[in-house]
Amino acid sequence: MSDGNQAPPTAPPGPAPGPGAREAYLSRRALRGGSAGPLLLTGLGVAYVVSGDYAGWNFGLAEGGFGGLAIAALLMGLMYAALVFATAELAAILPTAGGGYGFARRALGPWGGFLTGTAILIEFVLAPAAISIFIGDYIESLQLFGLTSAWPVYLGCFVVFIAIHLWGVGEALRFSLVVTAVAVAALLIFVLGALSDFEAGSLNDIPVDTTAFGATSWLPFGLLGIWAAFPFGMWFFLGVEGVPLAAEEARDPARTLPRAMASAIGILAVLALLTFVAAAGAGGSAALMDAGNPLVTALQEDGEPTALSRFINYAGMAGLVASFFSLVYAGSRQLFALSRAGYLPRFLSLTSRRKAPYLGLLIPGAIGFGLAAATGNGDTMLNVAVFGAAISYALMSLSHIVLRRREPDLHRPYRTPGGVLTSGTAFVLALAALVATFLVDRDAALIALGVYVVAIGYFGFYSRHRLVAAAPEEEFAALAAAEAELHRDRAPAPSPGSEHPL
Repeated sequence: MSDGNQAPPTAPPGPAPGPGAREAYLSRRALRGGSAGPLLLTGLGVAYVVSGDYAGWNFGLAEGGFGGLAIAALLMGLMYAALVFATAELAAILPTAGGGYGFARRALGPWGGFLTGTAILIEFVLAPAAISIFIGDYIESLQLFGLTSAWPVYLGCFVVFIAIHLWGVGEALRFSLVVTAVAVAALLIFVLGALSDFEAGSLNDIPVDTTAFGATSWLPFGLLGIWAAFPFGMWFFLGVEGVPLAAEEARDPARTLPRAMASAIGILAVLALLTFVAAAGAGGSAALMDAGNPLVTALQEDGEPTALSRFINYAGMAGLVASFFSLVYAGSRQLFALSRAGYLPRFLSLTSRRKAPYLGLLIPGAIGFGLAAATGNGDTMLNVAVFGAAISYALMSLSHIVLRRREPDLHRPYRTPGGVLTSGTAFVLALAALVATFLVDRDAALIALGVYVVAIGYFGFYSRHRLVAAAPEEEFAALAAAEAELHRDRAPAPSPGSEHPL
């Protein structure tokens, strides 16, 4: 017996589970299907990322200057666009809550699935903890509620927003859409205000490091600064790849997921360009490169707040809340899928009467709150999340390449423009971004590696022997293996004498 249910079917070796055992196991691990259409899914994709437009990206100016960060953001935007189009194809083929883990499971086997899922989980568990710290800092700086300590804010974020998720996915995504719309509208207002003070000379006002190779006024820290700015260029897009995690709760996922993902990346690219150029041109790159609130800094006059800067300061809360809320959703779905398939303890995938994975929400929430309250170091946690994200991008891109080569005849309701050239581009850039994390925050990269080593030990010695055959991702893999075996059995035997003489 397991989790109070009939004993769950385990993956091969062993006989296939009977329909009764399968239904008993999955009945308590079901999400609410058909809850999200293209608009809610597009909003989800933008919500994951929008807080990155308000802060964080500007620290890349201290690594590469305006030109270095601009090139880094362009390359990272190319990586995310290629990744989105590649995973859109995979999501249409395998529309399950596992998202990237499910893609890698089909293409790279159980180890590939686990490594990808773990990397995604690192990203989507640590990023909300980091953002809760930023929300606390915002509230303290605005002197709201008379708070002198931020930990009650962390607790309030997790309690209130997890409660909304427990209420139901449809309600949660609609809430996310409204908050995201407010944050995006505020960004557009910021751009209009900042462009009225735009000066081209402010873009490259960082002093040039004459000892750096290739240093110019546009690249004040030289050519290496471009590479070092990669992780900050990612902040304009980090998280958009999480849209496929809503596959089992989407309407007609084979059609709506690719459409929503393409729409989200397009909106984010426009917001990134407008925000980056307007902020640097209005406030000056030198003033923004170490600013905790760059958009507000860009609008201030001689360091004094204006009516518009005060408005943007408050609006920044909407961006942080939107990203926090959506990232909690993504982490819960990834944990749910890994647990349902047996990669993590199975009880974590149990769902409530409202079809919400309540333990998948509560346990990561408790971990996130504990980390936020204990450390208060949002920058390091976000850098750890970036490290995990870069690993998952490389593995998801590789999964697309492998499936295109191994299963060219697989039914693909949506096909990636450019095929393996597109996913190959994402793969190379993801590896470059992964190495760049060591240039920016070596400690964060080593922490992420440590978490990875522990997770690999757990999987290698324990959970890989207890996978659940009834899980959708495992069923897809088993079906593919059966079809391949059937194809080999049906292949005609070579006629006598047809073999090569050697």
